[in-house]
Formats: sequence, structure tokens, C-alpha cells
Amino acid sequence: MKCVLVFTTALCLLSACTGVPQDIEPVTGFDQQRYLGTWYEIARLDHSFEEGLSRVTANYSLNDDGSIKVINRGYNAEEGQWQEADGRAVFVGDSDVGHLKVSFFGPFYASYVVFELDNQYSTAYITGYNRDYLWLMSRTPEVSEEALAAFKARAVAEGFDLTELILVAQ
Repeated sequence: MKCVLVFTTALCLLSACTGVPQDIEPVTGFDQQRYLGTWYEIARLDHSFEEGLSRVTANYSLNDDGSIKVINRGYNAEEGQWQEADGRAVFVGDSDVGHLKVSFFGPFYASYVVFELDNQYSTAYITGYNRDYLWLMSRTPEVSEEALAAFKARAVAEGFDLTELILVAQ
């Protein structure tokens, strides 16, 4: 019985990592083909897996099995070298909803929630399973002050704490 309880608890915790933060709505009408390609990280809430990285990009392409290949790349100036992480993303539900789960470590997935995406697919606001994760991504290495202000305003309205927000040097 103890093993069943541990297994059930582990499953619940893992599934929580692929959820959506309360009151955040993933975009609908998501077009996977238009989303593929290279995105530049403009701003983020920092985490250990990206700590100290600049010039961060994410490249998305299709795998043969229909999943999305993810290559995240950033420069670690302290170590004087590039760091790269290869992952795999799949839709959690319908493929026209911007809610995916991504794995960089075997069977362990984390939420990737696109909650804002402009009509040109040039900027995207992304979160994880909770409000500790937040990114502003762009098709270009820089965005206007207006675009950055709009991102910050939306993030604050959605309940994100921006005191630790990092503007990523590109």
C-alpha cells in the first residue's frame, strides 16, 4: 500500500508540472507551423538552469514523430562557452492550443504555456506550470520599449512578480 501511495503522489506531482497556472489561459488558434523556427529570449524570471546565460535562443523544429524538437542555447560568459539543451515538446491537449509539455530530462515534462502571441508570431509570452516561470520571446534579438512595457503590464495584471525579471543581453 505504501508503494501505491508513493507512486500516486509522484504521478500527481509530475502531472502538476504540466498544468497551467490558475486564471492563465493558453492562446487558442495556435499554429504550430508558424511557431517553428528561432526565438530570442528578451526577458525572463531567472532560474538555475539559465543562471548567468546571455544571448539565449530557442529553436523549434518538427521531429519525424510529429513532436517538436527544442534546442535552447545560451552563452555563459563566466565559463566562456556556449551551453545547449536539447528537448522534446508535445501538445498537452489540442494542437491549436498553446499548451505544451517539454522534456529535457527523459520522461520528466514541464509545462510550456503560451498565453500571449501576436498575430505576426513575432512576440510570445510564456509561462510554466506556475508563476515562477515567465519569458518574453521575440523573433528578433531586440524589441521596442513599447513591446517590453506591454509585456510587463500584462505580466503584472496576470499576477507575476517582476522584481527578479532579467532583461537578457543579446
